[in-house]
Amino acid sequence: MPPYRQLGSIPRKRHIEHPQEPGFKGEGIYYEEVVTEGGFDRAYSIVYHLRPPTRVARVEQAGVLPLEKADLPLLRHHHLKSGAIPRHGDIIHGRLPLLFNDDVVISRCRPAELQCELYRNASADEVLFLHKGGPGELHTMFGVIPFKPYDYIVIPRCTTYRLSFDPGYPPDLLILESTQALGPPPRYLNPDGQLRLGAPYSERDLHGPTTPLILDREQDTSVLIKDGTRLSRYTLRSHPFDVVGWDGMVYPYTFNADDFEPITGTIHQPPPIHQTFEAKGFVVCTFAPRMLDTHPQAVKVPYAHSNVQADEVLYYVRGKFGSRRGVEESSFTLHPRGIPHGPHPGTIVASRPMVRTDELAVMVDTVRPLHLTRQALELDDPQYPYSWLD
Repeated sequence: MPPYRQLGSIPRKRHIEHPQEPGFKGEGIYYEEVVTEGGFDRAYSIVYHLRPPTRVARVEQAGVLPLEKADLPLLRHHHLKSGAIPRHGDIIHGRLPLLFNDDVVISRCRPAELQCELYRNASADEVLFLHKGGPGELHTMFGVIPFKPYDYIVIPRCTTYRLSFDPGYPPDLLILESTQALGPPPRYLNPDGQLRLGAPYSERDLHGPTTPLILDREQDTSVLIKDGTRLSRYTLRSHPFDVVGWDGMVYPYTFNADDFEPITGTIHQPPPIHQTFEAKGFVVCTFAPRMLDTHPQAVKVPYAHSNVQADEVLYYVRGKFGSRRGVEESSFTLHPRGIPHGPHPGTIVASRPMVRTDELAVMVDTVRPLHLTRQALELDDPQYPYSWLD
């Protein structure tokens, strides 16, 4: 989880009365809400509302966002070209799911419209990676967070949010939905819970809300809630972004991929050195610009290997990826368990004089096998499994 943060007005102790400012027509106190992870055993935040967050005026069905599993008769590598998918919908309905299992859904989103309705994911932590598009803002009850290209926007489950951006510069996003709690790899943390010296990023690189967002609106406000593939619409009696203050360790934050500090060596280092986030069932890695191996005989591209107990997904963001031929920005490659893969022919020799790589890519490694969706097959290059031939 990100470090402890405090913003706005909070009482001296937890679970005691927090008197309202004079002039507000209420019961005389702000209303406490405890936001937790792992039941009551893990990280939490405590927020204080102008009005009770529980006042529901109406509940309605709002459809489904289905996951359509593709029928695959054989095991093979896949190359999905997603750069030219058409813009569609908003940040919620414009998502195009491509790969999924019980732990994670991997989608692309190129919205054509602004998000007009508040949204919360009730069953998954979300990571929105902003590949392209102008800067924008994430609005939640915790406050306002600005974001920019190459930001990971990490949103804990049950966080109601609205993504705001300039319609002249619509975003281009990679979206991960994690059914398990997601955070820094435990090995990056010292016994006191602080990111270790030598970890590839620090608390200074994690950017939480800095500006309160206190919306005093006694008006019906709808929130679209997703749990699994089901959508429900809750209409609240007042706007939920009415928080005067909060503190804790559960809140949305951003981390920019260009702030990742790569770990390098004299010879090629294994993929876990690129790890950025971890959840039960999968990890997220950032292949950031870095110096290449310095041994005079080093092979500077990854060695061939079989994913014995993992499926490997790479999403190509920027630059030329040294070990691959034929991939482009916004391409996905899926290298499933059971089949060896490695550098394409010619890339080892080509890497010999190189001292640095400017590539940027996001990798997702899953423990359980990934399923392709029907939409993913429409983007697939069927010749990719043969691309290692000379």
